[in-house]
Amino acid sequence: MHLGYESITPLEREEADREISIRRYNKILTMVLDGAPLSNILSALVRQIEYEKLGTRASVLLLSDDGLSLLNGAAPNLPDAYNRAIHGVNIGEGVGSCGEAAFSGNRVIVEDIATHPNWTDFKGLALSHDLLACWSEPIKGISGDVLGTFAMYYDQIKSPSTSDLILIQEAARLASLAIERSRAFQFQRQASAIFNQLPIALVTTNAEGHILDANETFFNTMSFNGEDKRPKVFSPTKHLSITGHSDGELIAASLTERGHWQGEAKVFRFDGQDFDAEITAMAFNDSSDNTIFAWLISDVSERKQGQDLIYYQANYDPLTELPNRTQLFERITELTLRADKADGFTLMLMDIDNFKQVNDSLGHYCGDQLLIEVGCRLKKLAGGTGTVARLGGDEFALLLPNVCDIDAIRTFAQKIINTMEQRYALSDSKRVYSSMSIGIARFGEDAHTLEKLLNCADQAMYVAKEAGKGRYQFFNQGMQQRAERTALMHTWLKTALATKQFELLYQPIIEVSTGKVVHAEALIRWYREGETISPLEFIPVAETDGSIVEIGEWVREQGMDLLYHYGSSYGFSLSVNVSTQEIWSHLLQDGLLTSIDRIAARLGDDFPFDQLTLEITESLLMEGHSNLIKAFEQLRAKGCKIAVDDFGTGYSSLSYLNYFPIDQLKIDKSFIRNCQQSPKQQALVNAITKMSHALNLTVVAEGVEDQWQLEFVKSVGIDFVQGYFYAKPLNKKDFIALLEASKSR
Repeated sequence: MHLGYESITPLEREEADREISIRRYNKILTMVLDGAPLSNILSALVRQIEYEKLGTRASVLLLSDDGLSLLNGAAPNLPDAYNRAIHGVNIGEGVGSCGEAAFSGNRVIVEDIATHPNWTDFKGLALSHDLLACWSEPIKGISGDVLGTFAMYYDQIKSPSTSDLILIQEAARLASLAIERSRAFQFQRQASAIFNQLPIALVTTNAEGHILDANETFFNTMSFNGEDKRPKVFSPTKHLSITGHSDGELIAASLTERGHWQGEAKVFRFDGQDFDAEITAMAFNDSSDNTIFAWLISDVSERKQGQDLIYYQANYDPLTELPNRTQLFERITELTLRADKADGFTLMLMDIDNFKQVNDSLGHYCGDQLLIEVGCRLKKLAGGTGTVARLGGDEFALLLPNVCDIDAIRTFAQKIINTMEQRYALSDSKRVYSSMSIGIARFGEDAHTLEKLLNCADQAMYVAKEAGKGRYQFFNQGMQQRAERTALMHTWLKTALATKQFELLYQPIIEVSTGKVVHAEALIRWYREGETISPLEFIPVAETDGSIVEIGEWVREQGMDLLYHYGSSYGFSLSVNVSTQEIWSHLLQDGLLTSIDRIAARLGDDFPFDQLTLEITESLLMEGHSNLIKAFEQLRAKGCKIAVDDFGTGYSSLSYLNYFPIDQLKIDKSFIRNCQQSPKQQALVNAITKMSHALNLTVVAEGVEDQWQLEFVKSVGIDFVQGYFYAKPLNKKDFIALLEASKSR
């Protein structure tokens, strides 16, 4: 029942007000402590005020999260249409009673809505619902920030009494308590949900490591899924490890000294296994001033494994599992940076001899097995003294820190040579022998940079290959001088043709049965600033930089021009060398055929193709490329002949002669030179000659320099001879003069 103030004394009134306040607070506080929904608490508060103050229609508006507008909180006795209309109204100065109260943080009393300027834009709405007065109190939180407004509406023009002001102020305080408590409950519920549902392990412990609280992820991560008898302790000294500190004492020390620690560590699970984790740990004091530790543990094992895989793929060879070029270079760089404190180091570059033959004859699987076995042997030899790396293909490297003594290096290199020459079992039925060529360079003695060191070792390895393979070679300054000269020749070759530094010489080839000049070989010479540069020196350089194609074109132009103008008159044919690199560069577009046709067409339609011989190297026969065979068959169809130069110095095989379209073999001069002292050489020359004749091939003996050699080649039936016994290579003028003299005899 509502209490009136007319019939009681001021003292009785004060006592009655106190009792009402107590009842009001008790009811609302009970709901707050019971965790009732905020809407229920605010509705109860509004009804309580309306009950105590007849004629009042109260409302609670809540400030939006962005702090810009007011939203309906509770107004059970205000018209629904009015509540809908003011829901979301912006706060601001002069915006009704509640809008200004929320904006200013001060109480706003409007006794007459019809005349007050704050309600100019809203009075039509209010008056249509018989709302004539509105008093609004800002609801403030404990920190003083505005949470919303508590308003009291009346259907008459009305001013508040002192008790009214006390009432609205108390109502706002109660609303504040309800809102903040509700938000705290909500935050607590959300925090608890987050705590239990996050995929990150969360655990709190006391100073002794006893677990105070933990989410399910923590127990799952720590490999304990049971509900009963869960572990009671989580301690950094027992369950964590970082590099160099097996018991995690640094983590504990950091927490003690600075109150936090963050980083990666190894976590030991309750089952004894471990995993990689990112950890954030914090220390704080609870309400009783006890130290509490909070741990956030994120399992990063998969990420670490991915990083490890990426690192491995970037730094290790997948076939041999040895460090690759990148890893080797990093280790060499590390050594060069601290070379002033070290005793220097040695780098060996190694290449498997004739590896291509294994791949071509036995297949890539056996080739891979050979690479793996070589890597294993090298790693075993190196032990813990050095780094073995595979640089790519069949090239390996061995880095020997603090090793520069020549005798020690020589002993180690010979041990590698001996080990690599032992038989390899590549499969159940395939056994091969191989060898290694090794180039050796020493940091400090030969080079002072990574690039220079690699260059020196590479030069030494190349020399070892050229010297016969299966051996080692130390770098020396002579190699450097040759390398520098090679670099210069690359530059010189760019202008050699344009400045007419090349000349074509012609060495006569004599028919043994008649003694007449019936053939000649075109030989290029390079004269530069008074120096004669041997083809043995510049042709390999030209092959590497591609200028051999242009040089080859020039040689054919000069030679075919001579043949066209003098070949028929003097009855001779001409051989022109075609380098292996030039052939391969032409092969895909039939460039060699096109080149010869173009030159011939420029000279005349009657060019004597049947008097032109193209000389190729024996190594080219090994390729057996179908396009290559087709190209030479097309040349032979024009009338050209194909000769194999320096036969016997490469990888000779009768099978090559069987299917390759050739017309002539030229026996290398090394066989002829040693014949007089070697019956075996004589037998070989005799066998090659008979074999060639059986295959309908003509034979030329190169390097005939004396009468004995001439008589020998006659005795075995060789068809033609070439050498200084008859003539050295001659320039065009002298060669034509020789032909003229030969014709007149």
